[in-house]
Amino acid sequence: MSGTSSAPRACPPPYLLIDAGNSRIKWALVAADGSRLHAGASNHDSASGNAASPADPASAPAANAATARDFADWSALPTPGSAWISNVAGVAVAQRIDAALDAHWPGLSRTVIRSARQQCGVTNGYTTPDALGSDRWAGMIGARAAFPDEPLLIATFGTATTLEALRADGTFVGGLIAPGWTLMMRSLGEHTAQLPVLDAHNARGLIGTTRDEQNAGAGAEAVLAAGGATASSAGSPASGPFFAIDTKRSISAGCALAQAGLIERAWADLQDAWKMPVRLVVSGGAAAEVTAALKVPHTRHDALVLAGLALIAKQS
Repeated sequence: MSGTSSAPRACPPPYLLIDAGNSRIKWALVAADGSRLHAGASNHDSASGNAASPADPASAPAANAATARDFADWSALPTPGSAWISNVAGVAVAQRIDAALDAHWPGLSRTVIRSARQQCGVTNGYTTPDALGSDRWAGMIGARAAFPDEPLLIATFGTATTLEALRADGTFVGGLIAPGWTLMMRSLGEHTAQLPVLDAHNARGLIGTTRDEQNAGAGAEAVLAAGGATASSAGSPASGPFFAIDTKRSISAGCALAQAGLIERAWADLQDAWKMPVRLVVSGGAAAEVTAALKVPHTRHDALVLAGLALIAKQS
């Protein structure tokens, strides 16, 4: 018997995956086998001080330093072998990401992905394949890996609401883009004289409350003109959780139902066209609020883009 033994194989370095959307930057450090080692997220407003225009190049110098501070926890991470980035938030955000990477790992190899004609088992049906957003592309790759050989409708609720129809063989046949829940609410406030501007922070918790809960929190708007009676004290019947008796709840619920109606119609039409069940996969920052209004079966998966980036990195 030989007295020597082979040295253990060194593990390949992990990948740093970065999903830069219009509102947030999400990241994960993933081992070569796909297991997640660390993860985190940053809002654009915490990095730039201006959530309304994350892609404003004029804010880049100050934002670069702020982003490096925002990702200070990267200092505790093992050194990645490479960074894989999906960025749909513009040049200034790209500069912030580069600044943070350079601050922690100067010279780190990085790849900003673009949509392709075919990759990781997904075929791109767009007329101009690279015009498809990289986040949507990576999300479809992640969804197909999570639910292989199933027809899918993928709904992502972010700044924009996007839908992608994916056949069981991985062919992306097309999609839809609409204003997201928060963008709908903000648009109402900015383009009407009397409606308030609501953001997600203010609107969360206003959906699906009972009539008694609405009365308790509605304040002056809940007081009826006749004798100052509230709706409940006047004996008004409850009209369902989505019929609100104050303006903020009306906006929040109305915009959530608009989102839900779009998703349910697209899902029903797709099933009719394909003559088979279609799994509805939902994700995104407003998924909780919109899915509260959905009346169709759905599966939630909040890391589709990062999952897709991991597969792209592994196969490249």
